[in-house]
Amino acid sequence: MTTTPKTFHVKSFGCQMNVYDGERMAELMSAEGMTATDDPHAADLVVLNTCHIRERATEKVYSDIGRIRKHGSDPMIAIAGCVAQAEGAEIVRRAKVDVVVGPQAYHNLPKLVAQAASGTAQLDTDMPVESKFAHLPARRRVGPSAFLTVQEGCDKFCTYCVVPYTRGAEISRPYARVLDEAKALVDAGAREITLLGQNVNAWADADGRGLDALIRDLDRIPALERIRYTTSHPNDMTQGLIDAHGDVEKLMPFLHLPVQAGSDRVLKAMNRSHTSDSYLRILDRVRAVRPDIALSGDFIVGFPGETDAEFEETLKLVDAVGYAQAFSFKYSPRPGTPAADMGGDVPLAVMDERLQRLQAALLRDQKAFNDATIGRTCQVLVEREGRQAGQMLGKSPWLQSVHFMTDSKVGDMVEVEVVGAGPVSLSGVERMRAAA
Repeated sequence: MTTTPKTFHVKSFGCQMNVYDGERMAELMSAEGMTATDDPHAADLVVLNTCHIRERATEKVYSDIGRIRKHGSDPMIAIAGCVAQAEGAEIVRRAKVDVVVGPQAYHNLPKLVAQAASGTAQLDTDMPVESKFAHLPARRRVGPSAFLTVQEGCDKFCTYCVVPYTRGAEISRPYARVLDEAKALVDAGAREITLLGQNVNAWADADGRGLDALIRDLDRIPALERIRYTTSHPNDMTQGLIDAHGDVEKLMPFLHLPVQAGSDRVLKAMNRSHTSDSYLRILDRVRAVRPDIALSGDFIVGFPGETDAEFEETLKLVDAVGYAQAFSFKYSPRPGTPAADMGGDVPLAVMDERLQRLQAALLRDQKAFNDATIGRTCQVLVEREGRQAGQMLGKSPWLQSVHFMTDSKVGDMVEVEVVGAGPVSLSGVERMRAAA
């Protein structure tokens, strides 16, 4: 396509930070007078906002490009996100797309699209010192629950992870700008804000304030009802942040704290800065101030060299914690990461068997947590309508999906009694039935 697009569609893959980035790209396009559409085949511009964490992520991007072109609508195609950063000019060469833009440069997307309309492919994978956030438009109307990126990048260099190479070094957005955006989100309709970062609890400002201080100031925004944050690193779980879970009523009783493995040798090979014991002691401190907290984690099975005995240590840790939710994956090498060259590959069949055993334990604990919720009364934020007449969907304080019948509207806070728990899944969010 060689004309300036009038309609656009953004498809985001992966983490919540990509969802946030996708929303911001949509706002950029809207500010240029373009109209969003939910149908990619009706769009003049399709933006694929990619994630590089999952296995074969790059090949999936090329498959998506092929499906778009096979439909015959011939839109302009822009590839954004971490795959764009990792692959760069190779995407332009191989797939002949119109725009490739990295996660630190997407504020330039409107300019790149305008230049690509002349028929010349555009590439921008720079990581400028100047923050992209200063160039983004003011927040428009949002739903009752909104994401807010406060920290990006990573300095941890876990040996399996591409984030330091695709998102760059750890940076924290300035305190005043974060607070201003939070107020703008609330003014635009948000009643719950989830603070985002690759290591969100590493956020700090020039005056030495940490994430706990930011949360306490967000707590002072009158119309803001709920605060969440994700994803955290054990190394940055300060006592101040732990204390905030006991002191700040608006901070929801949910903590996603990835551990990855239960073996100290494997954790060291992963370049994780914690041990299984130090991780468990952090959770003990959190539970001491917030006994009802729901815990979530990430796990990788089959890391290079992992033995059967070391995997058993992961199962032992899972038994000790009792996760309410969790995400678990088989190890897959990411090109350019140290782990990809370690050797000691675990056979696929062994990884499959370990993952099945791990997920069975995690599902057991998720079911136990959900069953323990039955009969409790809690506040639910109404997020959207359900499929049935009068049915609404929302989230419990513990991030469970709740279905209930009510005459309340989207954005309301409703007190419900949980009357049943549906089948657990590995999605990380479970369905509960409730009576309003």
